Amino acid sequence: MLNEIRLLLYKEFLLESRQKQSINGLVLYLVSTIFVCKMCFRTIPQAAAWNALFWIILLFASLHATGKSFQQDSRSRFIYLYTLASPQAVIISKIIYNMLLMLLLSVIGFGVYILLLGGNPVQNMLLFFTNVLLGSLGFSAILTTMSAISSRTSNSFTLMAVLSFPLLLPLLMTIIKISKNAIDGLDPTISYKYLLVLAGINVITCVLSYLLFPYLWKD
Repeated sequence: MLNEIRLLLYKEFLLESRQKQSINGLVLYLVSTIFVCKMCFRTIPQAAAWNALFWIILLFASLHATGKSFQQDSRSRFIYLYTLASPQAVIISKIIYNMLLMLLLSVIGFGVYILLLGGNPVQNMLLFFTNVLLGSLGFSAILTTMSAISSRTSNSFTLMAVLSFPLLLPLLMTIIKISKNAIDGLDPTISYKYLLVLAGINVITCVLSYLLFPYLWKD
């Protein structure tokens, strides 16, 4: 399975390299949204507003980034992959690829965010980027699975957003809480329980995706 995942990841990166307008469009969307925030606030807002805006921007960027996970694959490609790889390898490779894409967007977004808004309020960078890593995994796991389910319908993007919202809400609330603690520079031990909750959400989501995707794959 590891070899299958490696080859599928290579396929994802190869397709992305041939469609550079896709990643460029995501970066443009991210920078444009942050620039609009810059025009509204002029200077860096209060820590709570800074934190909420940052994760709202990343949430919508992740919707656009992972929404095409299965939509760009034609039915003939699905059948071809069905003969070559296991469904578990397919879903794991998609989640890993989307997580790496979300990490890239998060780093770019954070850099542009502090550049345009005139400062970095985060006092505990290690906790903040640990939160970004776990949050990226959570976003990718939930949205990739929902994208696989909704890809079988005509209005797939809207259905994916509707199905994902109840699952993203607890994840987003936990992420924002940890980020707020990192911005305020609180003792890291205070955030340990939230990190465990975040890790637990990610593990449950990934395990369910691993177990349930084969049934969807055979449909």
